[in-house]
Amino acid sequence: MRYYIADPHFFHGALNTKMDHRGFETAEAMNAYMLQKWNAKVRKNDDVVILGDLSWGKAEETNALLEKLNGNLYLIEGNHDRFSSNAGYNAKRFVWIKPYAEMHDSRRKVILSHYPIMCYNGQYHLDDKGNPKTYMLYGHVHDTADQRLLEQFQQITQKTFRSHMDGQERPIPCNMINCFCMYSDYTPLTLDEWIICNQKRKNG
Repeated sequence: MRYYIADPHFFHGALNTKMDHRGFETAEAMNAYMLQKWNAKVRKNDDVVILGDLSWGKAEETNALLEKLNGNLYLIEGNHDRFSSNAGYNAKRFVWIKPYAEMHDSRRKVILSHYPIMCYNGQYHLDDKGNPKTYMLYGHVHDTADQRLLEQFQQITQKTFRSHMDGQERPIPCNMINCFCMYSDYTPLTLDEWIICNQKRKNG
């Protein structure tokens, strides 16, 4: 099984009172909750793609965390992932560390970036039933005004019609999902689970 999650920010206690207002009493309490949610879902041999900003901790703290997290870890580098290029950190815990990646998930392509990409590779690809064949998974913006702007962009794009190569006018696909950890109660989710989570949040 493969899971995705963005912006856990382990050890970043300021997010409890600023920006996210996560509400944990301490960074330690936040770490413990996120670790419990992660390991309750992810098994040892599952894959987890982290869409940036895993840890704000120092080398020894992050190394200890990496040993506790279940799964085979893949890291899309975020702007706060200082450990990824520091020799003091255990980069061997990751299968790979990349700034950007494209993978396949159950016959669909996933575009993986910490930063949202509004015009992404494969955006127009649909299957025979008109279902999306490509999803753009991102993080970085958390649940901020930037995310609201991205949601407005998606709504406008999905209502905009464009002529395709067959001469037919069709609405422009735009399937971007913010895998922000708070949207899933800090639990890594599969692509299908993120699709459902994203739809419920928008309809809620």
